[in-house]
Amino acid sequence: MEETAIPDPAVRAPGRRPARSEWRETLSFLIRLLILFMALRSFVFTPFVIPSESMLPRLYIGDYLVVSKFSYGFSRYSLPFGVPLIPGRVLAKLPARGDIAVFKAPPLNREDYIKRVIGLPGDTIQLRRGQIILNGVAVPQEPIEDFVIPATPNYDCAAAFAEESFGKRYCRYRQYRETLTGGKSYTVLDRGQSVADDTQLFTVPPGHLFMMGDNRDDSADSRFPQVAGQGIGFVPVENLVGRAEFMFFSTDGTASWLLPWTWFTAARGERIGKGF
Repeated sequence: MEETAIPDPAVRAPGRRPARSEWRETLSFLIRLLILFMALRSFVFTPFVIPSESMLPRLYIGDYLVVSKFSYGFSRYSLPFGVPLIPGRVLAKLPARGDIAVFKAPPLNREDYIKRVIGLPGDTIQLRRGQIILNGVAVPQEPIEDFVIPATPNYDCAAAFAEESFGKRYCRYRQYRETLTGGKSYTVLDRGQSVADDTQLFTVPPGHLFMMGDNRDDSADSRFPQVAGQGIGFVPVENLVGRAEFMFFSTDGTASWLLPWTWFTAARGERIGKGF
């Protein structure tokens, strides 16, 4: 009677790797992928979503941007959670006036803000009746057509700026084209007289920046003292995270994560791909 050989479990079939080896390779691959992702996010590009209306008319709530991390050099705030592994700032480069920059907002240095760079170290800045006086020279402001934006689930306005057209609600604001020294031109909004339209004379200290929102009457920026949620004062260059480069998505707030088809109907396609 012929005996049947019983396979030895310690001997694996030809061409087949042990399950433990496969798990190790998968885990190693995932770790390398995570390290690559973190490196790209820390030193090359990072996404940023617009949370407020302070940069209207250029940026809407629900805009998703790509921010370049290498434009101004690197600091601890380039790293996730602000891990203090980078002393000071390396490969440092000052922004240009007019750049739209993301930074950690003083005084807590925890939350990411996005504003426009108005003043560099050594600059003097004052606002008179809403007009910037930069280094003693008035920054030109040219009135242009009103800015009109549809009211959506993620943005609405006070009754004073609202209007109805064909059953839809819109927000209308006065708009100006502002041109900084060096030729950088952009548009700003004016809602009327506000407490920040006339300011003291500011002198930007070394290693700091003066940042402002384009929605001048609805922006907690360098015009206000450093109080969490109310003002940021002068922003240390070390707090810079990166420069806004282009928009890769925009939603009006009508989408639901549980209803994938609404991601497309809520997308503002005309805004996607716009640069700065």
